Amino acid sequence: MKKTFISLLLLLSAVSLAAANPIVIDSQRRNQTLEGWGVSLCWWANMCGRWTDERIDTLVAWLTSPEGLNYNIFRYNIPGGDDPQWRHCAEHHMAKPPTGKGARAEMAGFKPYPDSPYDWQADSAQVKVMLRIRQARPDAIFEAFSNTPPWWMTISGCCAGHIDPNHDNLAPERYADFSRYLIDVCRHFRDAYGIEFRTLEPFNEPFTAYWNRSGSQEGCHFDPASQVALLRVLHPMLQASGLKTVLSASDETATKASLTDLQVYGDATRLLGQWNVHTYKATDEERVALRDEVRRRGLRLWMSESGDGGRGLHGNLRMLQRLFDDMRYLQPVAWVDWQYAEEFTDQWNLVRTSWSAQTFERIPNFYVRQHVTRFIRQGYTFLDVDDRQTLCALSPDGRQLVIVRLNATHEPSTAEYLLSAFPNAKHEVKRYVTTRRAMLSPDVTQYHGDTLRVDLPPLSVATYLIQTQ
Repeated sequence: MKKTFISLLLLLSAVSLAAANPIVIDSQRRNQTLEGWGVSLCWWANMCGRWTDERIDTLVAWLTSPEGLNYNIFRYNIPGGDDPQWRHCAEHHMAKPPTGKGARAEMAGFKPYPDSPYDWQADSAQVKVMLRIRQARPDAIFEAFSNTPPWWMTISGCCAGHIDPNHDNLAPERYADFSRYLIDVCRHFRDAYGIEFRTLEPFNEPFTAYWNRSGSQEGCHFDPASQVALLRVLHPMLQASGLKTVLSASDETATKASLTDLQVYGDATRLLGQWNVHTYKATDEERVALRDEVRRRGLRLWMSESGDGGRGLHGNLRMLQRLFDDMRYLQPVAWVDWQYAEEFTDQWNLVRTSWSAQTFERIPNFYVRQHVTRFIRQGYTFLDVDDRQTLCALSPDGRQLVIVRLNATHEPSTAEYLLSAFPNAKHEVKRYVTTRRAMLSPDVTQYHGDTLRVDLPPLSVATYLIQTQ
């Protein structure tokens, strides 16, 4: 009885606060226009690409359909590849528990030895998925990225990193070899499959101490100055290749490291067409500083990878809050997930699978992500809203307003949105709600006057589609 009374007091307090402080939705307060939502193909496509065509097509449909996740951006992982004879590192070190990322992380390189010809079938599983994606989504944007050079270019002889993870694992005298490898792969995809990568990213979380010999996945440390030095070699070679592909960088794991890179890059950012950052570690202040600095340099900004742990729906909603913070403060034109499909978890992925049994199912995180990606579509413009739990966007023709409201707490939540800037809006509103008991459940609600009231139960998210004309 006492608990019920306290909950009622909290609800009444939230209602009173919402009424006193309505959230103003102003169509003139515009931020970035969305280029797209996306996901890396590393490493799930390396596993699912070995499945039957029917299963692959279902996975791709869930991923790309406008009624599914509505993703249109895909990052292809150019494999480096370990020494097939394991002469410089522990055999199958990436697949070994407890630290290894599993067999999915073992990528076969296209050039296993320095004097061998290219083996273009080495990554056939990931390539097969990418081709199915291109068929299902003709407007897809593809980026190629590299976690590491092939083992034979590295100092340690291992594509997981240097003996000392704080040291570069690619010697300067190998910069041209690595650049040639990346360009050859990009040219092959254009010529063999008709896929010309819009951008090429030669790094992945380079200014970290994550990557060490016999480690859990492919990785290569580059100090910021080394990143610039490699780009100065790669850029003219790429320009001379006949490809339309441009460079992106630097894919750091944290906004703080990304800001450091920008300081060191200086005018070398003119070699780039795009700046990528991951937001595994980010503060709102760093997001804003990075956004402003990237804009000052005239570069397109992507949030190119993120993910999180946690438990159950609470963990999923915590990840959604990160997406909200990224879109509000960092303001990238694209937001890209890390993993689409994975085993044994409901946090880092949107589809849970068994690699060996070829079984798969959508999990709550799939529907949580849909609240944003399905309804805030390519070309929509985000509106500046003074509420951290709200994401709001307007369609290109101005006829549809999308409001996504998040409640990641264990208490009910109430908010009121002032819609006086949309005097012709229809008061019948389509609504989708996800709670612990229902996933993306649709219904229709009404509002009166110029104020839309939103009541959310604990651990929930709701999307409201308002026709403004």
